[in-house]
Amino acid sequence: MPRRIEIEITSLNGDLATWRAAGAKLPKGVVPASLVPGGPVVGHVYRADIEQYMEGIEILSVTLPKTASPLDPKNERVELIPDAKRVPDVVVTYAPKGRGPRRDDLADHGDRPARTPRREARRATARHERKSDEDRAETNAERSKRPARAERSSRGPRSGRPSRPTSADSSERPAKPVREPRAPRGARPIKPERPRGPQPPPLTTTYRNGLLATLSPEQLPVAEQLLRGGMPAVRSAVETQNTNAVAQGRTTVDPATIERIAEDLLGRTTLALWKDRAAGAIAAGREIRLRDLRAVVTSAKTVSLDDEARVQLKELQTALTARIEHARTQWTEKLEAAISSKNVKEALSLVARPPDISTRVSADAAGRVVTLVSEVLTAEQDPQLWNDIVELTADTSIRRNVKTAGIPSDESSRAVAMHNAGAIPELAKLLGMKVPPPPPPTRIVRRSVTRRAS
Repeated sequence: MPRRIEIEITSLNGDLATWRAAGAKLPKGVVPASLVPGGPVVGHVYRADIEQYMEGIEILSVTLPKTASPLDPKNERVELIPDAKRVPDVVVTYAPKGRGPRRDDLADHGDRPARTPRREARRATARHERKSDEDRAETNAERSKRPARAERSSRGPRSGRPSRPTSADSSERPAKPVREPRAPRGARPIKPERPRGPQPPPLTTTYRNGLLATLSPEQLPVAEQLLRGGMPAVRSAVETQNTNAVAQGRTTVDPATIERIAEDLLGRTTLALWKDRAAGAIAAGREIRLRDLRAVVTSAKTVSLDDEARVQLKELQTALTARIEHARTQWTEKLEAAISSKNVKEALSLVARPPDISTRVSADAAGRVVTLVSEVLTAEQDPQLWNDIVELTADTSIRRNVKTAGIPSDESSRAVAMHNAGAIPELAKLLGMKVPPPPPPTRIVRRSVTRRAS
């Protein structure tokens, strides 16, 4: 998309004029003298519409700069003449006397809608309040002639409804509990904040910005695309630019030239990206998640490191080793405590989920867990507990060493045993099934080494 900048003519060479951005030190490019209105003048500043491409900047048009005009030298200012008619500053409108016209009368003329139930209720309330004192006295006299409440209650319920309880009955009702006064807002207990878990490493752009500051204008857009998405992003940007150039009738860019520049910058951009990730992981300290720290250390194998990067990698490896050792120590302590307290579920959960992929259960601990599980899996065990322990055992590495004593006489336990007979061979023997062979070793498919960013 074209944008407008201010340029300054630095020199003239025939039909071409050298220009630079206004305020810059070095020349930026050349512009045909025919594009400058009135001819280019060295030292003058013009406004130019430019289009920036990967290979440089192209000037589309040049116009004269804006100049400050004098303050109405020819007396051409448009003056607004106020109206001579005077009106009062404040207009007062008095409301008409009385209650105003009826709503149904206004509805006939279309000024207001017809009566509504709410309006009718208000009118009925007003009529009731306008009763005279004589009518109210007469009403009270008629009410005094009625029999007392006790006499009415002796006649029995009216219309089949039960009579209301008397004052004596009401005294036997339990009193309502008195609600305690609510504590003021300042005296209410403050909920403790939830502890924040490990966070991803913070994003830094120090090394990327430092790399971009050292590049030439031709390399800058290519490096930005490399930082954004590697070589695929560069190829996509070149294809999009050439498509737009063909549609607008401009010259296209040679993809081979841009790809050659990108290949020269690929190693430097990859190193800058890794340094930013490493700097963020170092700054996070123990707040970074273990898997994120391991990912940063592992990705260093795909980058050509310099001296500064090697120092960062050594610091990250030391932190990763310390974190893993600490996690292994805690895991071992929890496993020993679960075995000592004969907590079968906790022990199986710890064996199934070690803190690190390279952590293995010791032979002594594995034998003790197998003995503990074999003692629990009996025919007299609770079916629900037996099912849970079998499901947990099937997910561990000691499942083929467990010696199940029996299966409870429950349909759900028998179904669980048949489902896990392939993982626990002892269950297959108890069910009278053929013991399945152990699973084959996992084959590691090695892929051909290719370029990372291509």
